[in-house]
Amino acid sequence: MRNKINIAIDGHSSCGKSTIAKAISKKYKMKYIDTGAMYRAITLFCLQNEILRDGEIDLNLLKEELPKIDVRFEYNHDKQLSETFLNDENIESKIRGLEVSENVSIIAKIQMVREKLVILQKSIGIEGNVVMDGRDIGTKVFPDAKLKFFVTADVNIRALRRWEELRLKEDIDFDMVLQNLKMRDENDSNRDINPLKKAEDAILIDNSEISVLEQNKFIFSIIDKVKL
Repeated sequence: MRNKINIAIDGHSSCGKSTIAKAISKKYKMKYIDTGAMYRAITLFCLQNEILRDGEIDLNLLKEELPKIDVRFEYNHDKQLSETFLNDENIESKIRGLEVSENVSIIAKIQMVREKLVILQKSIGIEGNVVMDGRDIGTKVFPDAKLKFFVTADVNIRALRRWEELRLKEDIDFDMVLQNLKMRDENDSNRDINPLKKAEDAILIDNSEISVLEQNKFIFSIIDKVKL
């Protein structure tokens, strides 16, 4: 892409934001940043180090440990995807399970965590040519992004998609996945710090009834109008 624009993608859990961002990254050779993976990485750290236990967070211990947490991404050329590293450990497979999913909203609403990650995310976008997905990218991280998309879908459809993905790795009940998504929607939309909301200038995409191919064709047509 000749113009080094930034693209912000926000939306609800399991609506395909990362799939969209990866497709944009591949087609237009933009750097892709999965901010959700950053919050998942910190959630995993908190679970592993008993900072988060039974849904309760030890804020004093988190404050002490947070400066020691490093989250970065490395591109795996063999798999052709970006992988998440926590303090030099590849945790890509560990952060996608239900335990992290059930607890990530607790971590994501903590001010010191969001402040740490937003600073990092903003610094990544300074030079442009970044596509970033999350919950507050268009409203907080990249408020001046050239393009913003807000992605959503019916929660039952999202739950079915997520369940079909998870059941290949673990024995899991559909209702558990559905309730987890409803809880995350509630937490994301109602937290005090940088809640999930559509930026005024974001383009709404409801992919409940459209295919990935149709969705990407629409998105690419919009990007093509501004990329030169």
